[in-house]
Amino acid sequence: MDSLLTAAARALAAGDALTALKHVALRDDAPALALRGIAMAQLGEYPRSRELLRLAARGFGAREALARARCVVAEAEVALAMRELGASPRALNALEQAAATLAARGDEPNAWQARLVAVRGCLLMGQLDEAAARLARVDVSRLPPLLATVAGLAAAELALRSLRTGPAREALWRAQQAAQRAQVPALQAEVGEALAALERPAARRLNAPGGQGEAPLRLPDVEALLASPTLVLDACRRGLSLDGRWLPLASRPVLFTLAQTLAEAWPADVTRETLIERAFRTRRPDETHRARLRVEIGRLRALASGMAGIEATARGFQLQPAHGRPVVVMAPPIDGAQASLLALLADGAAWSTSALAVALGASQRTVQRALADLLAEGRVRCVGQGRARRWLAPPLAALTEFTTILLLPAALPLH
Repeated sequence: MDSLLTAAARALAAGDALTALKHVALRDDAPALALRGIAMAQLGEYPRSRELLRLAARGFGAREALARARCVVAEAEVALAMRELGASPRALNALEQAAATLAARGDEPNAWQARLVAVRGCLLMGQLDEAAARLARVDVSRLPPLLATVAGLAAAELALRSLRTGPAREALWRAQQAAQRAQVPALQAEVGEALAALERPAARRLNAPGGQGEAPLRLPDVEALLASPTLVLDACRRGLSLDGRWLPLASRPVLFTLAQTLAEAWPADVTRETLIERAFRTRRPDETHRARLRVEIGRLRALASGMAGIEATARGFQLQPAHGRPVVVMAPPIDGAQASLLALLADGAAWSTSALAVALGASQRTVQRALADLLAEGRVRCVGQGRARRWLAPPLAALTEFTTILLLPAALPLH
């Protein structure tokens, strides 16, 4: 590698993309194209970056497997930044092969980088078990400061998504120390933002003590609440929690609506008419609705056995927690059915509709309808047309006032 390429590589390692471009902007050989592609990625010009990286990969010969593997890793990171998740299995396999090639040829830093890109991709898609398994294979003690920062951020997000705020804070402190050693301002800012998220409201307690109505809950407050001897109706992840036991109801929307209605009214009962209206969305119940209500209440009573009972009253039904425990309703920080969409868009990146569908585990048509509703309300914005359309949170949005970690898909179950 000649002196200009060496200087450009050093500038890129320090996060100085403009200086790197000054050294290689007019060169079209494969190594220079690769460095130009990485520089454009650091500047946020992802389509041009991907084009340059592909040209560089084609420019390297068959005997230059090491350089081609580096291009594969760089292109995968660009795809991650562009939130292109549709071809994720193939991309993960390509990353594995690239990491093996890099490790076999002595390029350990880029091999670790490939593995961390795979971890971040799994986190974005909500594949938390897979992300944890991949992260466990990364030896953090051998990483340079820049990669140690990335690994710390990934470990912190994994811990936060499973509501372990103590390990998350420790991971962020390690990431902060590594970022200071790396001396890359962008990484330092990202770690600072992650630390600030721990102090922002993450949920709302609807039945706050003292008759105060709603009360904000930070992530440590949420963790403490779920560990307390309290029956918690978790409207963020849609389920019931008591003494470490978790009853998921996300796939049973009618049962969850009934449980939420009963929990919100506790210790009072709820009329049959109210339950029918909220669960079945009708204001004119007949005998078929009342019969269906009895069936669904019976199913909920059987599922919640050991956590709470549901007793019939003269007016309707009443929730009775096991052992006389108190009941708390924990609501999302954002109202509405599109909360998970807003949580994904809150990272400031531009998402495609297909990537949002992959991350949420929903159909693309469902996501398109939700985005259209949010666009009409002014809660999201779009750029581009057709297949190039991307979705973002609106500027000056209130999403920065709270952390949306509880709204992200595929949270780990409680243990």
